Amino acid sequence: MLVSVIIPCNNSESTISDCLNSIKKQKYKDYEIKIIDKMSSDKTISLIKNFDFENIDIISEADNGIYDALNKGIFHANGKIISVLHSDDVFFDENVLSEVVDTFNKNNVEIVYGNLIYVSRNNLNKIIRFWRPGKFLNQSFLKGWSPPHPSFFVKKDTYIKFGPYKPEIGNSADIELMYRYLEILKIKNIFVDKIFIKMRYGGVSNNSLKNIIKQNYSILKFLKIHRNVYKSIKFIFFKFLNRLNQILNKK
Repeated sequence: MLVSVIIPCNNSESTISDCLNSIKKQKYKDYEIKIIDKMSSDKTISLIKNFDFENIDIISEADNGIYDALNKGIFHANGKIISVLHSDDVFFDENVLSEVVDTFNKNNVEIVYGNLIYVSRNNLNKIIRFWRPGKFLNQSFLKGWSPPHPSFFVKKDTYIKFGPYKPEIGNSADIELMYRYLEILKIKNIFVDKIFIKMRYGGVSNNSLKNIIKQNYSILKFLKIHRNVYKSIKFIFFKFLNRLNQILNKK
């Protein structure tokens, strides 16, 4: 079962080698890599070319942001399973792809997702938050719940059938897609209680107060509760508790 690992990147010379090394270490070898590069002006492309992957494509051109890049990767992917791995993230260990593929093979599902740990940008072994989403329950998104996006593995046919990301939504397009797939469309899924991803803290959605506010308001809008004060406060309250729990239980 071929896995397509899609990596959007833009001037990622400081992190891309860690990302690719984590793929190189995977015990499961039936994968391809799709690099969707936003015309990087640093050493990103040269570093990528130093790796001797047998099945890797580099698409370097202008795009309309991360989710436009991911849609390009999905369109060009040949794999049955899509893995989204940002250029500053890494697979947790060498067993991730094996565990994901094995879970798909043993279960009649279209989505597999697991845990994620946030780590320091300069130290991949320093844990800041432990994100354990647990099993999806109906209306969980209304309480600020969502799976960690990079730990969310989806069959390509599912993207084709039900539609990819909506870049016009902005930095909450990943939450919208997961909400649409899990809550609205009820696509068969399974939670695996294992860590799949190490994610460097300080990504686009949480690197400033402005982006955090913008993302949350966008989520409230597609949840259709932005005009309901009670439901909006409930969303923010439970999301805050969830994030606090991730910090307090990071070990």
